[in-house]
Amino acid sequence: MTADALAEDFPPATREAWAALVEKTLKGQPLPEAKVGGVSVKALYTAEENGASVVPVLPARDVERPWDVRTSIAHPDPAQANSEALADLEGGAASILLRVDPTGAAGIAIGSAEAMARVLDQVEPELATIALDAGFLGPKAADWLAVAAKASPAAKLAFHLDPFSALAETGVSPGPLEAHLISAATVSARLTETYPDASLFLASGRVVHEAGGEAALELGFMAASAVAYAKALVRGGLTMDQAFQRITLGLAADQDYFLTIAKLRAARAIWVRIVEACGVSAPAVIEVRSSERMLSRMDAWTNMLRLTVAGFGAAAGGADAIMLGTFTDALGHSAALARRQSRNAQLVLMDEAGLGRVTDPAGGAWAIEALTDQLARAGWAAFQAIEAEGGLLASLSSGRIAAEAAASLAARRAALADKTEKMIGVTVFPNADPTPTPVEAITAVGVEAPSPRLPGPDSRCPPLMPVRLAEPFEVGA
Repeated sequence: MTADALAEDFPPATREAWAALVEKTLKGQPLPEAKVGGVSVKALYTAEENGASVVPVLPARDVERPWDVRTSIAHPDPAQANSEALADLEGGAASILLRVDPTGAAGIAIGSAEAMARVLDQVEPELATIALDAGFLGPKAADWLAVAAKASPAAKLAFHLDPFSALAETGVSPGPLEAHLISAATVSARLTETYPDASLFLASGRVVHEAGGEAALELGFMAASAVAYAKALVRGGLTMDQAFQRITLGLAADQDYFLTIAKLRAARAIWVRIVEACGVSAPAVIEVRSSERMLSRMDAWTNMLRLTVAGFGAAAGGADAIMLGTFTDALGHSAALARRQSRNAQLVLMDEAGLGRVTDPAGGAWAIEALTDQLARAGWAAFQAIEAEGGLLASLSSGRIAAEAAASLAARRAALADKTEKMIGVTVFPNADPTPTPVEAITAVGVEAPSPRLPGPDSRCPPLMPVRLAEPFEVGA
């Protein structure tokens, strides 16, 4: 008997029949709609409700290496940072991101080109991409990295200059933010002559996510950053086409993989609309980092579940580079085990789950297509609101972005408190006797470094301070 013949014995499935069963189950209560990423999501979608897909055709991926497995290097000691970088690259990573902090409190304590060279000893920039995360010290760190790459035109460099995220997180810039934009664009234009394929700016919305904001605001922040950075690069001497081709988009991925997939697809749609409006053609390049706000100190092993799901969402959403944190990041500096686990999670998703073998695997799913469309529209509206205030600096200074993120955070924390939203190992299924987690005890020793201060008054805004959603539940953890 064929499947078609078997199906003839059953009545056709209709939306009306489904709705009747739902109404019976809910005992007459209206069908609820969930809020996801700042937009409403229905329980069921049909082809008619799908809406026109706004997502451009994604490029075919390399089956052997569909995305860049990126790891974070942040040990304050340059020698140990070098050891971790080499271990990660030998263990399957394809690139590294260097967190630079001369104080050693939040990254590698380096303050010169010589120190950068020590961190990158035996690292081949022609084979492994080297990215930076240096805040307002970004232009200086970019120069140090350029020296370490020894003018090799084949070097894979991502300078990741991002002064807007630095201002948003700290609430103050050492000198006018406009001056930092000019400095970053000037350095970028100069370095482009030696490294024509280097990525220059990172237009990231992650700072909104980490402060508790919704996906729509994260997308709007990302888009506004991209436009501001493109303008700065054009003023610095690049063509509009060159400017957009050297901007990388940055987003966060958390345990809501449907939202992560749709958010990445929406980001590409927003990018296409921006570059078309500017009369240029440049593909979207997206770096995704796992959410830090979703991590918990309680039974930290459960963080591996969240990180793996975040990696799945980023991969299925078409990320070009994925950087997963470690399950012990909320506790302290990650030991070798935690770093290996995060690398291996990506390698399993890539090589064993085969997530890169299908281009845009979520494409055609009515719910994902509808969510993508809604997020793209909501993100575009958030971008327009920022531009209507006079741009990202004005919008940050007014406090509106911080207020929106704070409101979203309060709502999410309330949902966790009453268990409308659940967090494994924290609000539900807590482990009364968790296994100890390995972390490395380190002592931060700062070094002298050039000051990032530029002449003029500081720019200020209410800060988008990073949070962890589990914190209110971690007393004694």
